[in-house]
Amino acid sequence: MPTLHRLTTALLAAGLASAALAQKPADQPGACTDFDAYANAEWLARTELPPDRARIGSFDALRVANDRLLEQGLREIATDPSRARTPGLKLLSAHYRAGLDTASIEKRGLSAVQPWLARIAKLERAQLPALIGEMARLQISAPVAVFVGTDAKDATRHALQVSQAGLGLPDRDDYFGTDDNSRKLQAAYRVYAERLLKAAGAPADAATIDALMAFEQDLAQASMTRVQRRDPNAVYNPMTVAQLQQQAAGFDWAAWLQAYAGLGANQGLIVGQPAFAQGVAALAEKAPLETWRTYLRVRALDAIAEHGPQGVAQAHFDYTQGAIRGLKAAPPRVEQLILMIGGRTGGSPLGETLGELFVTKAFSPAAQQRALAMVADIKLAMQRRIDALPWMSEPTKVLAQAKLAAMAVKIGGPEKWKTYEGLVLQPDDFAGNLLKINAWHSAQRLADLNRPVDRSRWNTSPHIVNAFAAGGNQIVFPAGILQPPFFDEKADDASNYGGIGMVIGHEITHHFDDRGRQFDAVGNLRDWWQPADAAAYKARADQVAALYSSYEPVPGVRINGRQTLGENISDLAGIQIAFDGLQIALARQRAAGQPAPLIDGRTPEQRFFLSHATVWRGKYRTEALVDQLRTGAHSPGRWRILGPLSNIPAFAQAFSCKPGDPMVAATPIVVW
Repeated sequence: MPTLHRLTTALLAAGLASAALAQKPADQPGACTDFDAYANAEWLARTELPPDRARIGSFDALRVANDRLLEQGLREIATDPSRARTPGLKLLSAHYRAGLDTASIEKRGLSAVQPWLARIAKLERAQLPALIGEMARLQISAPVAVFVGTDAKDATRHALQVSQAGLGLPDRDDYFGTDDNSRKLQAAYRVYAERLLKAAGAPADAATIDALMAFEQDLAQASMTRVQRRDPNAVYNPMTVAQLQQQAAGFDWAAWLQAYAGLGANQGLIVGQPAFAQGVAALAEKAPLETWRTYLRVRALDAIAEHGPQGVAQAHFDYTQGAIRGLKAAPPRVEQLILMIGGRTGGSPLGETLGELFVTKAFSPAAQQRALAMVADIKLAMQRRIDALPWMSEPTKVLAQAKLAAMAVKIGGPEKWKTYEGLVLQPDDFAGNLLKINAWHSAQRLADLNRPVDRSRWNTSPHIVNAFAAGGNQIVFPAGILQPPFFDEKADDASNYGGIGMVIGHEITHHFDDRGRQFDAVGNLRDWWQPADAAAYKARADQVAALYSSYEPVPGVRINGRQTLGENISDLAGIQIAFDGLQIALARQRAAGQPAPLIDGRTPEQRFFLSHATVWRGKYRTEALVDQLRTGAHSPGRWRILGPLSNIPAFAQAFSCKPGDPMVAATPIVVW
């Protein structure tokens, strides 16, 4: 079996080697004092943030490595379009060439949104709902987002869903904050809006921007907080359009839906935030028409700014990447294009065809089979943990085991790639292509209203460095994350279980976290818990929330333990069941007469935890870290090491930690 030294060599070549397996600086803290500093000391000492990065760590380094592979493939199909042999790759070739053609981007200017700007300039109040509905087809959520998704209470059917949207600041709370960070963001957004409006030749004086900010503040006031939106029952409000009209009079919802989808007043909807719909209706009646025009201009321009000419693209970068995330310079153009085409979170309509390009270059059937074997071990570990829970009654355990057994697994990429019928893109119209893609995607999803849910469909890009607990009780591991240092089919089990194994455990646990536990074995939102078990679970979840709320990564800015609760529960339990999964694999090896060796003087258990620390190491710009703390669902990487490991007795045993050591919780928190 290949040794960890072999894996370390591979990681060094990629700039990802773990310091714990190399040299130990003289001032390196002990493992029982600060495991992040212990495991990552050399990396933390030598790593500097480049000016075009808001954060750097294993996730980011792997994304860059994946982008290099994609760049090679994109260059091939762009320089020789005949090599784009599938419909998706032909579209990708055209769109990528359009993104490289900066001369055409400058020549076209704002032509992609000019028809919309012209309509906005002539807008009358009675035309407002229809215009907002038509813009929504282009995925310009101003101010209402509408989409077709799985019905949370019937995972076999699709439903038309309406949600709050349309704010320019990162979070609704930013409109009311008086701290330095909030004021900085408010000022930066004012400048951004002014630059967009000036680029379009629209009014952009101080009074106009003041009115825009007041308008968006009213929208923010009507919006749910991020913590409130985590309650799946609170955002599940089924009604017809006619019933929505009764609740939120003042806005013609029937005209809006007719313009968006050609559907009538009897159409069923799931409204995420009825109070927000009421807020929109109130603004439709009372807000000055010119303020609506300003708001819609800014939203339309923002939608294409990153894809547009230098003036608006630079304004977009200065605000979204400079002010919000602290970047000092833009990444290379090709890297930006991959993000724009694939989507930053992997959900772009063309993202699947980027994934098609990636999978052919970087993922093998052997890797898929080894990953599936790891999933089986870790699911078995979770099964045993459920059986052993002292606080859960037998009826709830039976249903929990049924849910675990029914959990579907997707690894790598789809078996059948999209063919994109009806979508035509031009190699010299980057922003125009974006709106065509969005309109095509809206039409495709609207057609889903008349179809049952296809559980085989991939809704994320296979090249993305991420993993997902998807609706319908599924876990998804794209090929993009099944790469070193998370996973190496040639590496030893300890390294893989501490890397991708932890990710597998994390995603399994998401279906049992404070939100996921409310869905049953087929993915329906329903209460399947005995009341006493639900209360016992909540008490443990409250402990997790309190622990993480005690962490203060930036002076004056703590982790929001409620906002990050699902991720923190999944981290805590995920690493535990991954460790248990490793023990299952090691027992199998011992039974076969192949006990795991010491490698570089480390036991398999030590290598497991060192691999985990390598995955979550990182450095942030202060702006990016504050943004994550205020708006993110995840705790920063350092606390994804310290929080879980300090609550795992197996970690203390592996490194001979003693009670009272900083990495040993006095009373470990155990949820699963």
